[in-house]
This record gives sequence, C-alpha cells and structure tokens, in this order.
Amino acid sequence: MELKRVVVTGLGALTPIGNNLSDYWDALKNGKSGAAPITQFDATLFKTQFACELKNFDIHEHMDRKEARKLDQFSQYAMVSAAEAMADAALLDANPNLDRIGVIWGSGIGGLKTFQDESQNFFAGDGTPRFNPFFIPKMIADIAAGHISIQYGLRGPNYVTVSACASSTNAIIDAFNYIRLGKADAIVTGGSEACVNEMGMGGFNALKALSTRNDSPETASRPFDLDREGFVLGEGSGALILEEYEHAKRRGAKIYAEVVGGGMSGDAYHMTAPHPEGIGARNTMLAALDDAGLSPEDIDYVNVHGTSTPLGDVAEVKAIHDVFGEHAYKLNISSTKSMTGHLLGAAGAIEAIACVKAVQEDTVPPTINHFTDDPALDNKLNFTFNKMQERTVKYAMSNTFGFGGHNTTVIVKKYQG
Repeated sequence: MELKRVVVTGLGALTPIGNNLSDYWDALKNGKSGAAPITQFDATLFKTQFACELKNFDIHEHMDRKEARKLDQFSQYAMVSAAEAMADAALLDANPNLDRIGVIWGSGIGGLKTFQDESQNFFAGDGTPRFNPFFIPKMIADIAAGHISIQYGLRGPNYVTVSACASSTNAIIDAFNYIRLGKADAIVTGGSEACVNEMGMGGFNALKALSTRNDSPETASRPFDLDREGFVLGEGSGALILEEYEHAKRRGAKIYAEVVGGGMSGDAYHMTAPHPEGIGARNTMLAALDDAGLSPEDIDYVNVHGTSTPLGDVAEVKAIHDVFGEHAYKLNISSTKSMTGHLLGAAGAIEAIACVKAVQEDTVPPTINHFTDDPALDNKLNFTFNKMQERTVKYAMSNTFGFGGHNTTVIVKKYQG
C-alpha cells in the first residue's frame, strides 16, 4: 500500500506569549518570557506563586456567555485555537466531504477547574447532592474534540489522546497516520490544557515539580542551566490542520510544511522520573527517524522536551548524543518551554507549531534564561541560548515526554512541492 503524503495547511495558537499564531511566533523569535505572578486566584500561600498564564484573553470575544458557561477552560482554549487554524486553512471553503474530516485532540488532564469548582460547591453545602448538569460533559477530556467536530460538522475520526504531557504529540501522530493510510482527508489536531488553578498548582507543588523562584518568575524556566529547579506551569492551546497532499493541492491550499514521521516509546522505569540514561527518549527519536526514512544527519533542529528539571534535561541530552552521535554538534537544539512554560498536554501542539514555522522560515527560536553552564551537560552542543538563530532548517524534530514514561516524537519537513 502506498502511503499518502501529509501536509500542514492551517495553524492556530493560544499561548502565554501570544493569543494567535503571529504573536506567538514573533514572541518565540524574540525570546519573550510568559511567566508572571498568578492572577486567576490568590496564590499567596502556595510554594509557587507564578505561572505562564494567558495574557489579555477574554473568552467572550470569541463566544457568547451562554456557550462559554457550558465549556471548561481547556475546551474554550481548544475552540479558539481550532477556529484560527480552520480559518487559516480555509478547509471548508471547497465543500469537502465532511465524513472524511475528523478531530483528534490531546489533553493530559481535561476539565480540572470544573472538577475543583463542583467539589468545592458540594462540600461547602449541606451534603445534598446538587451538581451542575454540565459537570461531567465539561470535565471529561474527550469533550474538546467533540465540541470542535460539532462546531464544524466534522464526521470523521473523533477522539482524544491522553498520555500526560505527550498527549498532543500522540494526537498529531495519530492524525498523521489516519491520513497517510487513506482513512481521512484532513484532521484537526493539537491539544489544550488549563491547569493554572489551586488544584493544579498545589498538586504539582506537592510533587516538587515546579520552580519556586517567586522573586524572578520571568527567569524561572531555565532549561539546561546549572540553576534550573523545576518547570513553570503554562496554559493554552495549539491546533494544526493536517491534510492529505493531493486533497490540499486540488483545492489550492496554502501549505506550511510536511509531516514525515512519528515515533513513540515507553520508559518502563518510573511514574514521574525519566530513565536516567534517556533510553525512552532515544527510542522514540529513533522510531520517528525510521518511520520517516531518515538518517540522524538529516535533522537540522530539535525542539526538545526541555522542561527545566534537574533530571529531565540531563536524560534528554544523553539521548540526543546516543541518537545523533557527532551530528549532535551540527544541530540546533532549543527548549521553547523557557518562554511558554510547560503546557502539559498542549505542549506538543505548540512546539510542533514552532517546528513548522522553523522549517518554513529557516529560523530557530531560542532557549532563554541561560546564565550558567551545567558541567553535567555537554555545553559544546548548540542549545540556541538566549537568541534566535537563522539557518537552513529542512527537517525539524519535536520531542514531548509525559509522566508514566510516555515518549513521543514528530518530524516535519520543509515543503518543496
């Protein structure tokens, strides 16, 4: 069976450093930090009092109040980024077969704010079980995919992937496979997350996963720096329209890039910690290269998982050495989480978008907040510290890893017709 080519024809971004694709990409290139004191609740008593929240975002500019009340924040974010991507792709303008267009979305947690609010309301009452009828439909992780499909009448494959912080990359890989196997003409894919709330911050603080650099939030996410001490929680959404190449070509679609490979692996090691030798990270990159029919020397840029945790960054660098050998020194490597924070299940989507733009514009966004080299890392590698770099980027690789040992990698290629 001949596999179909898969291209990217639409993008949408709602992030802590930009509420649309253009603003997001400009902020990435210019090394803008999205971290700041939390505004959504009083975080005074929390160990971490800052996060990468959305800025100047009002959902009522995108939907009416009645509709918004039926959606948890993570679904609201999904609808906004999907709307931008759908408009960007002009996917419905050519009157396509809606039975062959689907939605495969990712979210690691789903409606955490809804669960928190309903629990608080119940336990603050007299014990009578009074619950909002939208409680369950707002909370469940699959509902964002459902709302997107309903909004646009998309009747193809429709589901959500849940693999912690790897969720949206899993969704992108699944969408890629459905299309190249000929089972769909196009898929709306990506992911969304909204965990900047008391339960989200408190839970990750209890795990000792978050930075507690309350005196300098904007420099707290510092991947590969000696003084990194945890990730910065982020929120938002990213959407990509993946489309079969001939389908896109027939309708005269704008094409950003081509998706050429995806890989997945499991650490089989620990609930939250990465394998110290980066075995799972190595295996997912090798699987993606094999899937794409590429050699390690073909890759120009790796957007790493790079969360700014003491163990994770070291393990990923070891994996890069294992996979790329001497070619590792010719790569550009960067962690855009240094700017956006960690969007959990949505991280893979916004980082895949960064890779798509990198190959389109031959520009590598930086890893900001580097102050001191870590002797545990190979500092001869080009981590693209503090300033973007222009270079030819034919192939870009994006890594995302999740609690439970879930590892995913997607590879995008410069579109050349």
